[in-house]
Order: sequence, then structure tokens, then C-alpha cells
Amino acid sequence: MSPRPLPAVDPAQVEADVARALAEDIGTGDVTAALLPDLADIAYLLCKQDAVIAGRPWFDATHRALDPQVRIDWRVAEGDPVVAGTVLATLRGRSRSLVSAERTSLNFLQTLSGTATTTARYVQAVAGTGARILDTRKTLPGLRIAQKYAVRCGGGDNHRIGLFDTVMLKENHIRAAGSLTAAVHAARAQQPSLPLVVEVEDMEQLREALEVGCERILIDDFTADMRREAVRIAAGRIPLEVSGSVDLASVRAIAEDGVDCISIGGLTKHVQAIDLSLKLGPPPG
Repeated sequence: MSPRPLPAVDPAQVEADVARALAEDIGTGDVTAALLPDLADIAYLLCKQDAVIAGRPWFDATHRALDPQVRIDWRVAEGDPVVAGTVLATLRGRSRSLVSAERTSLNFLQTLSGTATTTARYVQAVAGTGARILDTRKTLPGLRIAQKYAVRCGGGDNHRIGLFDTVMLKENHIRAAGSLTAAVHAARAQQPSLPLVVEVEDMEQLREALEVGCERILIDDFTADMRREAVRIAAGRIPLEVSGSVDLASVRAIAEDGVDCISIGGLTKHVQAIDLSLKLGPPPG
């Protein structure tokens, strides 16, 4: 079962993603599917490797866009881990629409399941430490909401969605403002209701950020010794986030240093699609 309740997904966003993808793939019409007799048929969805499943709303919407009467019977829940060889769902609909929707529906499901599967590996790697795994804005263009949804399916948490919902002061913002404190004061004055995250480059800036205040402090590319010293100095007053040069081999040690959050661009940037197939005919067995 899913590790926790999944985030709500906006049907309008899903439909917009699907419409764009189908227009890209089908264009003026599926000339190959048009050769087939358009009969009632059955198909099954097969997962060929161990994975965490994510993307059912996009898969379903793709098929329903071409055949509103299609019946999709899922055998697994969103966010479920599955083993290779699992039949995920059966579909009953018109043969032409089933094959026309095949690639687009699989593109969504394999990509989002890839994100969820990678996220789940990182979440498992830090289990018991108290550290949360976060995503970043390093997403596939046009699929940010979908990928961030998939991160939640894998047990991770979302960082800011975009440039509009969190103020995040980084090196260039601080330099342009004249100082970290000046940048924070300007942010609080202009966007008092938004969360504020401040990136620091050294211990001096860390102490300044702790003094002036924010919702989270990002310690980017700190050495292990610096990271542990930052945790000691912060002493739980403001959550600390680590970003940069994090992989599965290093994430456990980073979490055990006592940081609160670890953000990883590779959850959504380095996507390895899950191997899925949609086959006409009844499922085996």
C-alpha cells in the first residue's frame, strides 16, 4: 500500500497534459490504427520490473480521451510497490482506441513510475533518521506537477512548486541585495505570507541566517565536517536542508548527520522509465 495519503491531483491539469501529449502523438489521426477493425477488445497492462507505480490519473485520462466508455480495472493502488511480471490492470474498450492510446498512456505511467521508484529508494535509504527527501525544480518541461505528484507517490515531499510559491534567496539574490540580512528584510517586506528559504555558503552566513530568521536554511555543498558543525550551531532552531552532490551512496550518511531535509534533483531530472507493456488480449493465467 502507499506509504501515506497521496496528494490531490487537479483533473484539469491532467486533462491538459493528456491533450497536449495526444496532439503530439496522434496529430491528424492514427493511420495505422485506422487499418484495424474497430471491435470490442480487451488488453492488459504488464510491469516488467520491480517498481513503485505512479501516474494512474494520466494513464486513465489518456484512454478515456479516445474512448469515454473504456473500462479500466486496476489491480494495484497508486504508490504500490510491485514486482516484475505483475499485471497492473485490464482494459476493455474499442481496439482502435486501445492501440492509439497505448504509447501516450505508457509514456506517462513509465515516466512517473520511474520518478516514484527512485524517490522510494532514497526514502528507504534514510528511514529512521528523521530526514525528509525533497524534490527540486529540475523537472521535465511541462510535466512538473505530474512529476512532483510522483515524488509524493514514492514517499518524498515537494519543495516549492515554482518561483511563485516560496521565496528562495540564493547567492545571486544576496549579492544583489548587498547582504543576507538585507535580502531577508526585503523578502519579508514584499512577500510576508510566503515561506522563506535562505541558502548559505559558510558558517558566518549560517549564523546570520539564524539571527535574522527564515523557514529553512539550505547548506549547499558543505563538507561533512561543515555539515555536522552546521547542525550543532543551528541546534534545531531552524530546519537545515542539504542540496548538491547527493546520491544513494551518500544520502544515509548525510541524513545521519542530523539535517532535516535533503533535496535531490535526480528524482525528477535523471528519470529511468519503468519497463511497461500494454498487450491486446486477456492477461495470462
